[in-house]
Amino acid sequence: MQSNRFKEWGLILKLFGGIVLGAGVGLVADENAMAVVSSIKYTLGQFIFFMVPLVIIGFIAPAITRLRHNANRMLGAAISIAYLSAVGAATMAYFAGLWIIPHMSVPTSIEALRHVPEAVFKLDIPPLMSVMSALVTAIVLGIAVLSTKAKQFEALLGEFESIMLLVVKGMVIPVLPFFVAATFAGLAYEGTLTEQLPVFLKVVVLAIIGHVIWLAVLYGIGGALSRKNPWQVLRHYGPAYLTAVGTMSSAATLPVALECAGKSPVLRRDTVDFAIPLGATIHLAGSVLTETFFVMVISLMLYGALPSMGTMALFILLFGIFAIGAPGVPGGTVMASMGLVVGVLGFDATGVALLLAVFALQDSFGTATNVTGDGAIALMLEGLFPGSDSASSQVDKV
Repeated sequence: MQSNRFKEWGLILKLFGGIVLGAGVGLVADENAMAVVSSIKYTLGQFIFFMVPLVIIGFIAPAITRLRHNANRMLGAAISIAYLSAVGAATMAYFAGLWIIPHMSVPTSIEALRHVPEAVFKLDIPPLMSVMSALVTAIVLGIAVLSTKAKQFEALLGEFESIMLLVVKGMVIPVLPFFVAATFAGLAYEGTLTEQLPVFLKVVVLAIIGHVIWLAVLYGIGGALSRKNPWQVLRHYGPAYLTAVGTMSSAATLPVALECAGKSPVLRRDTVDFAIPLGATIHLAGSVLTETFFVMVISLMLYGALPSMGTMALFILLFGIFAIGAPGVPGGTVMASMGLVVGVLGFDATGVALLLAVFALQDSFGTATNVTGDGAIALMLEGLFPGSDSASSQVDKV
């Protein structure tokens, strides 16, 4: 466990290192050096975007097929609650953004900036399919496998999920610091970095405030449905919250979260054993809330305008689905949503890299909110299924 914590912290330290290194390079580099940096950024971006559709299929389709092993009303209710929580958190962030972001003095003018040289070398790696095609393929495959009870194909999807998880952890995540470094080198070379970074530090603070508000909403609903004191659950979650801050992983925090929720006098053990492991894999409201706010700021900063209400509505509704199937690794939410960020919001490589970098600034707090919110889901299930014993079955981990 201790070595895993060092590995999780290692990623965020590498991302921060990439930010610092890239900014330093951009401040001193000449035009020829920046052309090389642009080539690195282009090639890495092509590789990352190539992997996005495969990641979508690799995580969404197997998540759907696993439903057959736990098909009961409580599972359906838990998944619905997790989806509504993610959509609700994102919607709150969106309307808060409409109110707050215009007053944040987000820099949008690029007229006086230096132009970043074009890449001298371009390695084109076109994706096998579009993002939306990948989503539809994943859904159709998952439903078809369930309907036909194709056990061999289900096992194949499970193996493909393991392969894609290995690819994400072993290939995609290791190149992210270099991609981020190249992006920040460009931002520093342009001369906008000193204007942008203070804005994102403010956004991180606002996101943490949003986490607190959303947890209050979730536990308030849980208390109302169960008619039990939500504080009797929340007050035991301190160790789990701190563990999540340290590991940035819901999966790594799961043993501590189970212990914390198990100490609550108002939760049945069978509910805890069902809801907490399931929530660790599908409930990512804290991360979704933050990313929604971030994409709005980045859209205004890089593209001169906030996304339209219709665009954001589509993004939020689909994001809730993607969040349920996101991998339980550091940055898993933003990686799972990358296709939506590109396909729905229209972000280019610079926008994606900037999102990856600033998301890392709060990743630990978003994960801690996800984990702590699982206790509220358990409370809700207590109210919806009083005395139910169907929750004793264990849920497969992602």
